[in-house]
Amino acid sequence: MEFETLVNSRRSVRGYKSDPVPRAVIEDVIALAKGAPSSMNSQPWHVHVLTGAPLEEVRRRNTEMMLAGAKPHREILTHGPYEGIHRDRQVGIAMQLFAAMGIERHDKERRQDWVMRGFRQFDAPVSLVLTYDRVLDPGATCHFDLGALSYGICLAAWDRGLGTVVNGQGIMRSDIVRDVARIPDDEVIMTCIAMGYPDDDFAANAVKAVREPNDRFVHYVGFAE
Repeated sequence: MEFETLVNSRRSVRGYKSDPVPRAVIEDVIALAKGAPSSMNSQPWHVHVLTGAPLEEVRRRNTEMMLAGAKPHREILTHGPYEGIHRDRQVGIAMQLFAAMGIERHDKERRQDWVMRGFRQFDAPVSLVLTYDRVLDPGATCHFDLGALSYGICLAAWDRGLGTVVNGQGIMRSDIVRDVARIPDDEVIMTCIAMGYPDDDFAANAVKAVREPNDRFVHYVGFAE
């Protein structure tokens, strides 16, 4: 796929077929994505790829804990609820998704089910858990590097007919993910990416987030008018 087409056509996928993803394809995706920029070539990242019974165990335990009212247990600092324009954008994409799925504002049951889909990593057949070396904490540089790797994974997967969604809910209980995936203590769990073949009949998969026009966030200096 041409790069411009790849970037403009990619979207977050929240509904997947149950078809397994071959390990060789995942290897290919990661091999391409690791060409992402990395500060001073530090390559601070690790990728733990879950499927089958281990992933189902993570889903089950995440769901049980969150339904029981357990507090989130993330290993990275979080900002808390969004406010202002960031909250407006969050609400905007939620409204797009709920409209596509026919979820009414008063339908608490279906809204709750949507939230739980996130904790189940949208029932994708594969989850890639991204971690970085704990020795680099605190610091935003390694977070930047993992963000670049994440985008590379999403683009490489899309180019191969796979859908993805970067899913912070999937590691909301990082202690469960660490236990099941046997992630070493010297790594920090940052996020995960759900991956699989998109279910074209899942209405929310047609939703593409709206991006702000350049003049809302780009500032040019030194250019002729």
